[in-house]
Amino acid sequence: MQRIVPNLWFDHTAAEAVEFYTRVFPDARLIDTKFYPRDGLEDFQMDLAGDVLYIGFEVRGYRFIAINAGPDVTVNPSISLMVNFGADEREALDTLWAHLAEGGKELMGLDDYGFSSRYGWVQDRYGISWQLVLNDRTESDRPFIVPSLMFTELALNRAAEAIDYYTSVFGGQVGGISRYPDDAGPVAGTVMYGDFEILDQWFAAMDSGGATHGFTFNIGVSLMLHCTDQAELDQWWSQLSAKPEAEQCGWCVDKFGVSWQLVPVNLEELMTKPGSWDKLMNMKKVEIAEFG
Repeated sequence: MQRIVPNLWFDHTAAEAVEFYTRVFPDARLIDTKFYPRDGLEDFQMDLAGDVLYIGFEVRGYRFIAINAGPDVTVNPSISLMVNFGADEREALDTLWAHLAEGGKELMGLDDYGFSSRYGWVQDRYGISWQLVLNDRTESDRPFIVPSLMFTELALNRAAEAIDYYTSVFGGQVGGISRYPDDAGPVAGTVMYGDFEILDQWFAAMDSGGATHGFTFNIGVSLMLHCTDQAELDQWWSQLSAKPEAEQCGWCVDKFGVSWQLVPVNLEELMTKPGSWDKLMNMKKVEIAEFG
């Protein structure tokens, strides 16, 4: 089971976006669709009554959730999705790039950057950011999809600290860390690129160096963490939640600003019980027993 699932925020366009992703990505498929209830919604949700709530989809077996919500969140590149292509998949990379760039914004144009002979960073038409990487070997030792966290603004240059923290909370391992050299000026010693494994999943992290970008982590891309029971949920909540005012219906924000959703593995079953929507909306940390 994939324990950590990236949740992507869309302004009323989740169904359209998932149709696009499952069409242009290799080996992608829709998994399931859930709908908002027609009654009991908050005022700001009323225009979504009966509409799509979220859609689960997969790319080469890696699961995502597309949240169908409103315009109050702007997705930004602080969390992007790295897509690793093998050396024999250059054509597939170029084809995907063309689809993602159409109507989107190139953040780093497709080119040879030394660390890869074919690399580009693009923000697609829906605001989701993707880093496409051609590996200079036929078989990559990393998964096809790797979420990548960029540390800027209030979390400026804290990538190494975050890698140590996440691996201490969840266990796992540090893959490797490449730092800017001593002669690199203000960015010297900061993390150019690092990766780490937690709960059998790989993540990447990088510092923005001496630059700020006008954005930082927000709920536009959040990480849904499936917990086996209340004890595990309580433990991770106590370690991750660092902003009490951000706690709501299972969402919390850690000390770096990254948003998490801590949910029980049987949340879908719990949500079939009478009054479950109202109960969840009134919780901060999810309390499994309160669902009855």
